[in-house]
Amino acid sequence: MTLPTDTTVRTREIGVILNGATGRMGYRQHLVRSILAIRDAGGIDLPDGSRATVKPLLVGRNRETLAELAARHDIEDFTTDLDAALADPRWEIYADFLVTKARATALRKAIAAGKTIYTEKPTAESLDEALELARLAADAGVKTGVVHDKLYLPGLQKLKRLIDSGFFGRILSVRGEFGYWVFEGDWQRAQRPSWNYRAEDGGGIIVDMFPHWNYVLENLFGPVRSVYAEAATHIPDRWDESGAHYTATAEDAAYGIFELEGGIIAQINSSWTVRVHRDELVEFHVDGTHGSAVVGLFGAEIQPRNATPKPVWNPDLEDTHDYAADWQRLPDNDVFLNGFRQQWQDFLVSYVQETPYAFDLLAGARGVQLAEAGLRSSREGRKVALETLTTVSGSVAR
Repeated sequence: MTLPTDTTVRTREIGVILNGATGRMGYRQHLVRSILAIRDAGGIDLPDGSRATVKPLLVGRNRETLAELAARHDIEDFTTDLDAALADPRWEIYADFLVTKARATALRKAIAAGKTIYTEKPTAESLDEALELARLAADAGVKTGVVHDKLYLPGLQKLKRLIDSGFFGRILSVRGEFGYWVFEGDWQRAQRPSWNYRAEDGGGIIVDMFPHWNYVLENLFGPVRSVYAEAATHIPDRWDESGAHYTATAEDAAYGIFELEGGIIAQINSSWTVRVHRDELVEFHVDGTHGSAVVGLFGAEIQPRNATPKPVWNPDLEDTHDYAADWQRLPDNDVFLNGFRQQWQDFLVSYVQETPYAFDLLAGARGVQLAEAGLRSSREGRKVALETLTTVSGSVAR
């Protein structure tokens, strides 16, 4: 006799508080392309054969906006009362996509409520505050995750494969170019919010981008040991969302040189005042003794040592060699999810399985540390060394 087989897959529903999902990044990347994509796919598979899915709770200041957003995306729950949401045990994870100035206060509340934390970066406005948050979470035994989305980009995943395979030999240097032209807002609306250009509101490209560069460099090439940066406000006159003129008080470009552990030198230009003449909005050029690579958000091209041309400098003759043709494009060899969604899925699996998660609030603090050091370097006109941040017996030490 054949016994009936139970084919029902156990599914765990995880309640997630989304604070700031009405903002540009919170809405597009975290709500629509991550949380709702996971929900609408029926959840994610877990190693034990079960599944986990998510149930979102939208939190914001404007009830009408939340109601419209919830109706548009078939979301049952929304509230303007963060304290009540944090007190409700149905919601296990607190996710923060607020502006930087508001983040630390909300994270403190979530940690005090014992919620698991998943947050955008920078995690705080200062290193001391970022370390305080990491310490509070460690002491409370709260699991934390910080967005490291660029590590999940197809181009950088291909770069990681090259590094792990030994393609480069000894890596010598990294050159990064990031940015695009953000319109001033007078004759054409700006495509970034005006607070990005006000230091008093947490704006500035160093605070925005150096935390990204820290985790990219740290996880692919090695920890940053020193930085020399030059910040510039190239366009001080801008116009806000209502068309009113304002004077920018934060930098719109930063030119940084980073010395990494092991001697690798990285130089990265970040600018909202540059017109793009490259294949993608961000590109990294990596040179090693055995080969080089140029990678962007999606694409990756390589040139091994034995296929490297031998240029001869002669400014008196036109150089007709097609150097771009000497590079080989890497195939995908994989299916890549949206980077934000992929990290969300990895974090949810780590949460359910109660496994360590590397991209925590301490990792976020190292990003704030680099941004703070970059601003100090530009202000003082010198190279600034970074001290090592470590965890000691559940607390954070500098």
